Amino acid sequence: MTEVPALVHVVEVEVLGEQRLRLTFEDGAVGDVEFDTNEWRGVLAPLSDPDVFAQVRVDSQLGTLVWPGGLDVAPEPLYEQAIQHLVAQPLYHR
Repeated sequence: MTEVPALVHVVEVEVLGEQRLRLTFEDGAVGDVEFDTNEWRGVLAPLSDPDVFAQVRVDSQLGTLVWPGGLDVAPEPLYEQAIQHLVAQPLYHR
């Protein structure tokens, strides 16, 4: 099992479907993360709209995912999910 680094940054994001992303992390890991629209509550509720969800970008300063309106998701839980669905292994382990 791959250990989650203390600080891990997303460097690239690709939208694969209405609620599915392929994420590339700074350590070289590439994995897919699928979200359930039920996860989007409160301030994140707009992300249940596929058109809004598809506007995801990487904040290169913070290494996290961001959407219009100041919505963001921390990279650490994304990494934990992505390594369960790896497309490419991390280049190194911390």
